[in-house]
Amino acid sequence: MTDKNSREPAASRLGLIGAALAAAALGFAAVYVTQGRPDNEKGAEKSVAAEAAPDKPAAAGAGGGDLVAFVRKTPPVELANVSFSDEAGAAKTLADFKGKVVLLNLWATWCLPCRHEMPSLDRLQKEMGSDQFEVLALSLDRAGKDAARKFFDEIRIANLKLYIDPTMKAGNGLRAVGMPTTILIGKDGKELGRLPGPAEWDSAAAKALIAEALK
Repeated sequence: MTDKNSREPAASRLGLIGAALAAAALGFAAVYVTQGRPDNEKGAEKSVAAEAAPDKPAAAGAGGGDLVAFVRKTPPVELANVSFSDEAGAAKTLADFKGKVVLLNLWATWCLPCRHEMPSLDRLQKEMGSDQFEVLALSLDRAGKDAARKFFDEIRIANLKLYIDPTMKAGNGLRAVGMPTTILIGKDGKELGRLPGPAEWDSAAAKALIAEALK
């Protein structure tokens, strides 16, 4: 027969396990809030909301929901010239895209928020893609090209080119803490800012942000 005293330690242990699991879940969720912000030093970078001004197109982000998390780099900063490949297997680096504004999206097939936001990136590319602007969707997935292509086909991505880095080194080189992470890159190849977590990239706020970068 189990007495009251023997039951209490077991209940206590279960309570501690539950608390630990809850803390882990909160820590995982926090990745999408804090990633991309390790270098926010000396007030050099401000969110779109913080620097909103009536005469700046980026001010739309102040009321743009998820784009409030966009962190500007002021001034723009150099990025690591990371390597990856296109779907045909041709070697690429970020330097290959200099001369155009790039919205670099780091994603993976196992990332549910990536699946949610990818169609909006596809629509953005359809509407604004040109020789001056490209959405560069870079898969950081060890499963490689076939898995990434299957992902695109499943959610009917028609306008984005497929770029792959199965080594995942690009994510480390670009200091991406989690996925998705999206980095806005100017024509000179410097980072203008980044947004941790998913967003609706064909929203009015997002398109205003791109238009500002294209000026």
